[in-house]
Amino acid sequence: MRILISGVCGFAGSTLARALVGSGKDHQVLGCDNFIRPGSESNRAELRRLGVRLFHADVRVASDLEELPDADWVIDAAAHASVLAGIDGRTSSRQLVEHNLGGTVNLLEYCKQRRAGLILLSTSRVYSIAPLASLPVTVKNRAFQPDASRALPRGVSTAGLDETFSTVAPVSLYGATKLASEALALEYGETFALPVFINRCGVLAGAGQFGRPDQGIFAYWINSWLRRRPLRYLGFAGQGHQVRDCLHPRDLLPLLQKQFAAPKIAAGDRVANLSGGAASAMSLRQLSDWCAGRFGAHEVAADGTARPFDIPWIVLDHAKAVRLWDWRPQTPVAAVLDEIATHAQAHPDWLDLSAPL
Repeated sequence: MRILISGVCGFAGSTLARALVGSGKDHQVLGCDNFIRPGSESNRAELRRLGVRLFHADVRVASDLEELPDADWVIDAAAHASVLAGIDGRTSSRQLVEHNLGGTVNLLEYCKQRRAGLILLSTSRVYSIAPLASLPVTVKNRAFQPDASRALPRGVSTAGLDETFSTVAPVSLYGATKLASEALALEYGETFALPVFINRCGVLAGAGQFGRPDQGIFAYWINSWLRRRPLRYLGFAGQGHQVRDCLHPRDLLPLLQKQFAAPKIAAGDRVANLSGGAASAMSLRQLSDWCAGRFGAHEVAADGTARPFDIPWIVLDHAKAVRLWDWRPQTPVAAVLDEIATHAQAHPDWLDLSAPL
C-alpha cells in the first residue's frame, strides 16, 4: 500500500511517517512538504534515512501535486495549525484559507484522479466558540472543569465534547477552514465514491514538536521552563486554570490501519474525535507544577489579557472512536510530558530552531 502524507516534515506528519515505516506492514510511505515552517527541514534527513520518499510540493499549488506519484491513501497533515492564524500579523487570512481549505481541495482532486482515499486530520477547533467561552466551570485542583451542577450545552459532559456539540460560527478563521475542509472531503467521498475519514484531534503533543505559544503548547511550555524563558498565564484572571487534553500522534496509527482496510460505512460514522480525553487533560497551572517537579522553580507572570478565541476548557470525548474502531490512546500524559522533557534537554536550541523567522 502506498501512503502519501502531506506536511510530512511537520510534527504530526513526520511522526506518522515514522510510525508507518516501523509498523511492520507492507507500506510504501511518500511525503510532500513545502518546507516553509521553521524547523521542518530538521526532519528531512531522518525521513529519507528511513526510506520515506520526499517531494517538494506546496498543497496550495495544484500543479505541484500533479507531479506526485500515485498513492492508495492520502493523510492530510498539512495546515496552518494555529487558532490565531489569519489575525496574528504573521499569516494573512488569504494565506490561511489557501493553505487549509485550498490545499485540501487540491488533495481531494489528486485523490479523485488517482482513486485514492483521504484521511483528514482535523481539529477540536471546529466546535463553536460561544458556548465554550460561556461554559459553566468550576476550579478543582487548580484546573477548570465543567460545573456538572448546572445545565451544560448539548454534547458536553465531564468526559469532554462529543461530535454532537455545535459547530455553528464563530469557530475562528482557522476552525472554519478545517470545518469547510471536512464538509468538502465528505462530499467528494460521496460524489466520487472515495473512502474519506475525518479525524478530529485534540492537542497533539510529543518529542520533536515545534513549540510556540499559539500551538504546541505542551512542548513550548516545557522547553521554555527548562530554559528559564519568560512565561505568562494569559487571560482568565492570569491564574493558568485553562485546560486542554493531549494526544501523541503515533497513537493514531492503530486507527489509521483500520481505516485503510475499512469497508464503506455511513457518512456519519466517518467523523470522530481522537484525543487523550479527560485522562490527559491538564491546565497550564498543573503543567507548571509538573515542570517545577522536573526542572525546579520558575516564575510565571500573571497576565489577565484576553486573546481572541480563548476558551477555559476543551477536552474531546473519544467514546465514538472506541465504539466504532475499538480505539483508545496508548500513551499516557505522563509519558508524553517525559518524552518532551527528555527531547528538550537533548536539544537546547529547539525553541530557536522552530521560532518564526
